[in-house]
Amino acid sequence: MRYLWRAGDADVVQAHAAVAARRNISVNTVGSALERLYRKGLVSRWKVSHAFRYRPALNQENFVVRQLADSVGGLRALASSGLLASFLDLVTDADKDALDELERLIAKKRREGKP
Repeated sequence: MRYLWRAGDADVVQAHAAVAARRNISVNTVGSALERLYRKGLVSRWKVSHAFRYRPALNQENFVVRQLADSVGGLRALASSGLLASFLDLVTDADKDALDELERLIAKKRREGKP
């Protein structure tokens, strides 16, 4: 993912050239990893001639948030288990302006018609 975020998009051979030397992995391994990322919705792909090109479907910030939510059992678990309230407490304890920013973001989402 880090390589794709930097490059924007790449095919398997380009991704392999960029990451394989440090990890000593094959082109097939890189191709399999990109396929798994595609199936998880983390990258998009399109066919160019006989090869797929891959592009990140999420930016780094959204990826980290998704990983965090997945690590606690998903967004429903995050909200229903009280973790969301605890997270809010931690953020506002660390940054008093964060609560105002969260209120602004919530209001924006509501105006856009998103719950």
